[in-house]
Amino acid sequence: MTVSVEKQIAADLLDINAVTLSPNKPFLWASGIKAPIYTDNRRTIAFIADGLTALISEQFPTATVIAGVATAGIPHAALAADRLNLPMSYVRAKPKDHGTGKQIEGQITADDNVVLIDDLISTGGSVLGAAKAVQAVGATVLGIVAIFSYELPDHVKNFADAGLSLHTLTNYSTLIEVANEKYDINATELASLKQWREDPWHWNK
Repeated sequence: MTVSVEKQIAADLLDINAVTLSPNKPFLWASGIKAPIYTDNRRTIAFIADGLTALISEQFPTATVIAGVATAGIPHAALAADRLNLPMSYVRAKPKDHGTGKQIEGQITADDNVVLIDDLISTGGSVLGAAKAVQAVGATVLGIVAIFSYELPDHVKNFADAGLSLHTLTNYSTLIEVANEKYDINATELASLKQWREDPWHWNK
């Protein structure tokens, strides 16, 4: 049986402990959300560049610049840009408060077609903020590429409102499907993992 790319990458994330599932002892995110999952995509830096490169080539063949979202997207953008033989830039969360006050490091002009890379997507706030900074210099943002999406309801609305497309190597639904196949997750834990994605703010209250 052929395993899909999404399922293979989800399995790889679990195997290298880039993703930890803990429905019974949830993690507290900086946003205040309690979550049964924690993702550390810094563990993927040495493994994931080929997948991101292929995704960009397929979805955005007219890209002229690859831009990483600081800080987690920077190493992935650098590796993908090198493989694609394209220039690389990165976008800070906000302009520097000293010097020239730059928010974008590297060369992006109004003539460029930019693909933004982040490591993972929750609500999409940080990467969409970076997209606005790129658009402010007149460049075209072709879309966003990431390793993983939590598939939260907020992100679907936020990307639709921004008019930007998101393409990820894998996602939360695929990951919990793979985890259920590979590991000892009981029916109650699986149901809890699925419920969290539907309403993360009120899960486990």
